[in-house]
Amino acid sequence: MDRDELTLKLKGRAQQLGFCLCGVCPAVAPAGRDKFEQWLASGYAGQMHYLGDRREAYEHPRHVLEGVRSVVMLAMPYASVEAGETARGEGRVSRYAWGGSDYHDVIRGRLHELADFFRELMPQATTRGVIDTAPLLEREFAQLAGLGWIGKNTLLLSKHAGSYFFLAALLIDQALVYDTPHTTDHCGTCTACLDACPTDAFAEPYVLDARRCISYLTIELQAAIPIELRPGMGEWVFGCDVCQEVCPWNHDAPTTTEQVFFPQQDLNPLQLAELFEMSEHAFRKRFRNTPLWRSHRRGLLRNAAIVLGNQQASGAIAALGRGLEDDEPLVRGASAWALGELATEDARQILKARQRLESDAQVQTEIDNALQANSKVLPNCSASSEKDK
Repeated sequence: MDRDELTLKLKGRAQQLGFCLCGVCPAVAPAGRDKFEQWLASGYAGQMHYLGDRREAYEHPRHVLEGVRSVVMLAMPYASVEAGETARGEGRVSRYAWGGSDYHDVIRGRLHELADFFRELMPQATTRGVIDTAPLLEREFAQLAGLGWIGKNTLLLSKHAGSYFFLAALLIDQALVYDTPHTTDHCGTCTACLDACPTDAFAEPYVLDARRCISYLTIELQAAIPIELRPGMGEWVFGCDVCQEVCPWNHDAPTTTEQVFFPQQDLNPLQLAELFEMSEHAFRKRFRNTPLWRSHRRGLLRNAAIVLGNQQASGAIAALGRGLEDDEPLVRGASAWALGELATEDARQILKARQRLESDAQVQTEIDNALQANSKVLPNCSASSEKDK
């Protein structure tokens, strides 16, 4: 079988497996590696140290598969229904995480099927499928494979598929027919994504300071979220879709037919107060095989507390009170901040009671700051403070 027929059959099988885009490029040193190095040097990766730890591996895809000659880039759409309305006490979840399965597991299975299909056609071939876990600059290779261009919001954009899709790659040690690279930038003068970002996370067009990105703050960051960025999180409890929601190329983006990506009823949106009742075991049981597992219990509760504080959801005082008694200092600190934002006497009394018991210095600071914030808006707080003594 010649290369043309091999490539054609491979693309046909990829489409059958649910990939809306498929392109092939040679396995070469990616053109964007210098920009990646500059991005790392600027500190924009934040706590994502695994990126810098593997920086040399990004130099060439041979570090992912020895002897690789071709990179098959694939995109699988995940947009399903419209986002649900969010009321007080509810948090927004990025639409890629609405389903009941981890997309890594879903796509990895499809990559295995695609690899098996190719090896039936060419038994001597060696392959490796990857889905955002290997040191591979997927967006750069996707552009090289003709799938689209890297937009001002740093996501891969397609004129036909928007950006609501997962990128995956199948590396093959055989030569195939390569697609024409996508060299045109169709963002033009549009700055919708830059203007809409709630935390001003774009240092400049095409450059994301992940340390300010809501997706990073709610998923990757393991520490307390900087106070100045908390209001900008709004209702986002896991991830963020703002820069995609405003992108004109997503207005007519195709939706998925994969039921695994359709939203679970309790994730669009997510009920926040009930999270504070969940033990580690209960959290594991509910979220273990979903993307929300990546935040872990303490991270998700931290996020939930901040959203409740942003909403000034007075009905969540009991839940935040439980958060203030949590075993995790990260949860206690965020709950203290949220209670300060609620600005009620009940919230103040809960904070005062915990202030006498708290042993963690960072949480104690959060409580002190929350009480100060609380006293600025409550009448007669000075009198109450004297009584508390």
